[in-house]
Order: sequence, then C-alpha cells, then structure tokens
Amino acid sequence: MTTATWTRKGGPVNYLFLFTGWVHFIGGIVGIPPNNWKQQQVEERETLLEAPGLALQNAKMALQEQLDRFKKQQEKCQSTLTSIAKSRPSKPSITPKAVPAAAPPSTSARAPAPAVKFSNDTERLQHINSIRKAPAGAQIKRVIDLLLETRQAFTPEQINDHCYVDMNSNKAVFDSLRNNLKVHYDGKRFSYKSKHDLKDKSQLLVLIRKFPEGIAVIDLKDAYPNVMDDLQALKAVGQIWLLSNFDSQEDIAYPNDPRMVIKVDDDLKQLFRGIELPRDMLDIEKDLQKNGMKPATNTAKRRAAAQVQGISTKQKAKKKKHEISKRTKLTNAHLPELFKNLGS
Repeated sequence: MTTATWTRKGGPVNYLFLFTGWVHFIGGIVGIPPNNWKQQQVEERETLLEAPGLALQNAKMALQEQLDRFKKQQEKCQSTLTSIAKSRPSKPSITPKAVPAAAPPSTSARAPAPAVKFSNDTERLQHINSIRKAPAGAQIKRVIDLLLETRQAFTPEQINDHCYVDMNSNKAVFDSLRNNLKVHYDGKRFSYKSKHDLKDKSQLLVLIRKFPEGIAVIDLKDAYPNVMDDLQALKAVGQIWLLSNFDSQEDIAYPNDPRMVIKVDDDLKQLFRGIELPRDMLDIEKDLQKNGMKPATNTAKRRAAAQVQGISTKQKAKKKKHEISKRTKLTNAHLPELFKNLGS
C-alpha cells in the first residue's frame, strides 16, 4: 500500500503518520487509549442491545414485589374476617362457601389465596342488636313463639341461631324460661309444653269425653297445630258440642253420645216455650234457688259492687240525633245526602 506524500520545504509528509498522531493526541486528552476505542464501541452497542431486557427484568421484579404485598394484605383481611365470623353468631346449617377470585398474572409458583366475599349485613346486625336490647319479657315471648310454631326441642345455641335470643348471656331470660309453665326443660333442650298432651283427633275426643261438664277450648288450642280443625270435624259428625259460655263468651266443648238420643213431644216443647220468664235477673236467680239450683250469675253482688264504684246500672239516655234544618248553614254543596230533610 502506498502512502500519499506531500513535499514541502521540510521534505515529504506522511499523511498516515499525521492521522496517527492526532489519534494519540485526542486519546490522551479523553483518557482512552486508541486501541480501546473499538472495544468501547462494541460494549456500548451491546449495552444498547441489552437495555430492553434489563428493563423487562426490572419490571418483573417490581410486579412480583407488588404481588407479594397484595398477598400479605389479603391474608391479613382473611384472618380479620375469620376472627369476626367466630365472634358473631351464625347458623350452623348454613355454611357460606368461599368463592375464589381471579388472581393477577404472576410468575410465582405459589397458589393464590381465595378471595373473601364481603357482604353487607348491616340490617341483619341491627335487627339482632335490637332483639338483644329488648326487655326480657319480649325475648321470652319470642322464644315461646318459636317453640310453639316448631314443636321441636332446641338448645340455647340453636335458639340463638333461630331467633337471635342469646340465653347464655342473659340469665334472667334463661331462668324465666326454665321455670315457665309453657316450657319444658330437660337439662339441655327447651320445648313447648301444652296444658294437655295430645297428638291427634282420637286423643282429643277421649279427653273431651272425660269432661262431661265441658272443657274450655282455650285450654285445647295449643295442644297440637291443627287442633281447631279437629274440633270442627268432631262437631260436624256430632261427636261433640261447641257452645259459648255466657260469662266469658268463650267456646266450651261438650261430649255428645249419639246413642243417647232423646225425642221431645211437640206439646212439651210448646209448654216450655210458653212459660214467661221474669224480666229481672234477680227474680230468675230467686226462682232457680227455690227449685234447688244454683244460678251461674250473682246479679245482686254485681249491682252492689257497681254502686260502690259509682257506676250507674241505669242505661244512659240516648242523645237526640242532630238533624239539619233550614236554618243550618250548609257549605258542602257536594254532599247531596245532607239535603234530604230540607224538603219536608
């Protein structure tokens, strides 16, 4: 290879020598040897090629750190909800299932924890709080109604699940129910106790036949759920009578034996209906006592008590109904019934 030369007064000049000198001069100023320039350019090119890969790796590391923080927060929420669920009452028959939520994409091999479904029970919790702050009598009635409707035996925990009355935390309610006449307590469970232990219509009929003087229907109403329907069925077939008591206006059930049918002659019926009874109850009671019968009422005692209390036995005179006359000022012209008496 021939090197171009240029001759001046000093002699021929080698251009390659001049270029090499400039390179050494600039390299000395920058601090990089001329032999390392090419290597530095290669390294810079490799650095530029590796930059996207490093950025992607840094992004993955940041995403992994965020995912780890999210999992820690989720585990903390899970433990908090578990402690809340243990502290408040819940029905044992209903067990909510945890619904797994979609976890964000991650490169970690660890399975994501199932997400917790947050439900808004504010209204239910307020209802439970109002029941537990109610008077003891209201809570007792609530428990007795539950036992009457279901006819089942419940533990205090089951009663709490069904009607939210916490008997274990309320000693007054617990003791009152344990000693209640309508409640049976066997040491573990509470159940409803009716006055007459009946199960069906046949037992009901046997009980009524034991009371020829009659038995109050109110004492039979809570024997079993459909006892009133059975009473009407027994009355329909003529096995019992249902009559109202004069004093209490309550129904009385009387047994009826269809084998003892008494036929009364028409003459006797007319004679019975033709007897004129006294108008005053005092005279009726005196006649009953003369014939050896005890009257069911005591009118004399009732009237004496009324006089002591200042209650008059005479009926109050009825007030005369105010009628509209021609002098009455009428303003409601849209009521035509007010003008009926004006024409007379």
